[in-house]
Amino acid sequence: MTVSVGAEQFDTAEAVLSGEEMYRLGLMASTEDDAEAFDLVTAHKWFNLAAMLGNLEARAYREELANEMSNEQVAEAQRQAREYLTTHRANLTS
Repeated sequence: MTVSVGAEQFDTAEAVLSGEEMYRLGLMASTEDDAEAFDLVTAHKWFNLAAMLGNLEARAYREELANEMSNEQVAEAQRQAREYLTTHRANLTS
């Protein structure tokens, strides 16, 4: 049996992120730089996902951010994390 995969399929493939990479994305979103302001919702989402993969630092940052966020912001971050999981769950467990 032969499986053929075209190059165009690799162009649309999403990389599988590790817990450490998700943690770094959370750090990037939670710190302000010259180009952009921080995004607490996105940071919480990435810290939440990294914490699910066992990153203890991400868990601590997620809790700290949640204390600075409104209930609506936390709910949005959790919704975004669930959305990410629905499209990437198989990749996270493999």
